[in-house]
Amino acid sequence: MKGIYAEILTIGDEILYGQITDTNSQFISAALDKAGIQTVRKTSVGDSKEVIISALKSAAAVADIILITGGLGPTKDDITKKTLAEYFGTTLKMDDSVLAHVEQLFTSRGRMMNDLNKAQALIPENAQVVHNAVGTAPGMWIEHEGKVFISMPGVPHEMQKMINDLIIPKLRGHFKTPFIIHKWVKTINIAESTLAQTIEAWEDALPPHIKLAYLPKLGQVRLRLTGKSEDEKQLLGELEAEIQKLVPLIKEYIYGYDDDNIESVIANLLVQKNKTISTAESCTGGYLAHQFTQLAGSSRYYIGGVVAYSNQIKISQLGVKPQTLDEFGAVSEQTIIEMAKGVREAMKTDIGLATSGVAGPDGGSPEKPVGTVWVAYATESEVVTKKLSLTKDRMLNITLSANYLLNLLRVRLSE
Repeated sequence: MKGIYAEILTIGDEILYGQITDTNSQFISAALDKAGIQTVRKTSVGDSKEVIISALKSAAAVADIILITGGLGPTKDDITKKTLAEYFGTTLKMDDSVLAHVEQLFTSRGRMMNDLNKAQALIPENAQVVHNAVGTAPGMWIEHEGKVFISMPGVPHEMQKMINDLIIPKLRGHFKTPFIIHKWVKTINIAESTLAQTIEAWEDALPPHIKLAYLPKLGQVRLRLTGKSEDEKQLLGELEAEIQKLVPLIKEYIYGYDDDNIESVIANLLVQKNKTISTAESCTGGYLAHQFTQLAGSSRYYIGGVVAYSNQIKISQLGVKPQTLDEFGAVSEQTIIEMAKGVREAMKTDIGLATSGVAGPDGGSPEKPVGTVWVAYATESEVVTKKLSLTKDRMLNITLSANYLLNLLRVRLSE
């Protein structure tokens, strides 16, 4: 089945100057994806007639649908309608239904209209009006040489209502679109290149209508399988079958699927197992505690933590022995064991987690270079430790250290 392709064109100097964030493109592409329409390109241009016309020509060469946002306001810098009329070799006309709608809006708000407001009702001769229920600038639907051009206001809530209520249903009626379904497999503590090598044979054997993408994210790699087919039920079955083949290859690194994140997976496990947890942090400086407390309801399992940045706090708050620090140093297996045990006993929790290391970019030594981090997991019956040799980037080291401990906790709770 032939795919239906779209390009999103956002218009406005303010986007190029970095004065506003283009959230419209993300919203539109997500809506198109659910409708079985693939976005092949997103383009942002300024308020220049020549540049807009060039972008329209380029978009028409690669896409079936061109969705345009911005430049429909009443002021002179809003030139989208005039430019569209010139592009299609037509003129603007007054649309009585739009004018009546604009007049009604102004009356309901107790405001007087001027000529600029009335000009909102001008649209290209070849355009169909897409009603704007919450604003004055109408959307426009133009069919030209087998392509569909759709112009919408740049105001997000106006555009979103137009997309959801009118444009997506109209596109579905105009085009026969396939089903596009995404399934996610979330992995942690495995490098993207290692992961790719591990699953290479499986990836090569995927059917042509199922594609795989790797999306790295600070110590995690999300695998996205995207399938396209006319038969939704069959496609779902095929995607699930491929995931079942994949899981045994990388089971130890998979922490979840689809909408899962590592924090919510662990939260659910802690609640299910009725376990409480506390944290003792040096190099991660409270980041690990934040991973727990960012979730609503975390007080059911997260009791508290100590940011023991100095040795004195390690001694006074966590019970680390001065001789341990003197003999082995703060960044050592011996110290991290006492930290994890100490916070668990002080907080009276089932589990204690601890971190201590050289986050960087300074402070390393030949014996303990930047990126050396010790982590520990302690319960009443066991202590598990790990020495990590990470990077020279401070924030990355903090994130990777927390990720490793979170996954260790997940594995232990799963057992």
